[in-house]
This record gives sequence, structure tokens and C-alpha cells, in this order.
Amino acid sequence: MEQTLPSAAAAAGGDGEAYLIRPLELADISKGFLDLLNQLSPSPPLAEEAFRARFEELAALGADHLVLVAEDAATGRLAAAGALLVERKFIRRCGRVGHVEDVVVDAAARGRGLGERVVRCLVEHARGRGCYKVILNCTTELTGFYAKCGFVEKNVQMGLYF
Repeated sequence: MEQTLPSAAAAAGGDGEAYLIRPLELADISKGFLDLLNQLSPSPPLAEEAFRARFEELAALGADHLVLVAEDAATGRLAAAGALLVERKFIRRCGRVGHVEDVVVDAAARGRGLGERVVRCLVEHARGRGCYKVILNCTTELTGFYAKCGFVEKNVQMGLYF
């Protein structure tokens, strides 16, 4: 199934800077994608071969896994990213749930609305995939940001890490 992005995929920043919100590409490894993710969750370095293998694995999932990036049109560097995973359920007549993950905005680009634009594009993609809801986990400090994106606090998150 073809991936389509909302019409607001291209967006201008608050101070005249232009950013293109688009799906992740293989070439984005050289545009700072891993550095950007490292601001969200520090991780050991990832070899280009491992990046390529994971990229191809996720691409095979089609429209059920979308990673969006916001690219600075002037520099070609990535300033934000986020992902949407579509879970296929048995409940709700075999409904679908969208899971927003790994939303991050480069420290130097925060306050320009990029995170909100990426999240809104992910939500629209979930709507287009027929999801009956979109959920995410976040820290208490980020609840205000996600409320601006239309999310409401619901239930309790718990985790078991290995």
C-alpha cells in the first residue's frame, strides 16, 4: 500500500527557515539521523551495515511502519524525527492502533514547532491507515507538548526492561 503524507508535509520554521517533513531515507545516516536519535536515548555507535539492514527490514513492513524526519532545506541536516508503528488487533473488529515512538527534535532546533509538525503528520498517517486510536508514552515533562498535539493523559504506563 502506498504511503501518503498529509498535505502539510513541507513546513516553514518561525524565523524563515524551511524544513521538509518526509519519510526516512537510507542517505539520512549521513544527514545526522543517528546523532539526532542519540539526543533521545544515548546508544552505542551503529555501523552503516546495521543501519541499512534495519532500514530494509522496516521498509518491508510498508505503511505499517513510518519514520518521518524534518530536514533543514538550507543545510540538508535532520532537525527532527518520529515514528509510527501500526498494530493490528483482534479487538474492535480487527482494528488498528497507532503507536508514536522516538520523537526527537535537535537541541538547536527546538521551539520552532518541528516536533508538533512531525507528530501531527504521524497522527494523520495513522488516521489514513484506519487506526481507531493513537497512543504514546512520554515523560511527565512532555505531557504539555503532547497535549498541544491533541493527546490526553490516559491510563498508566509500566515497563519491564531487559
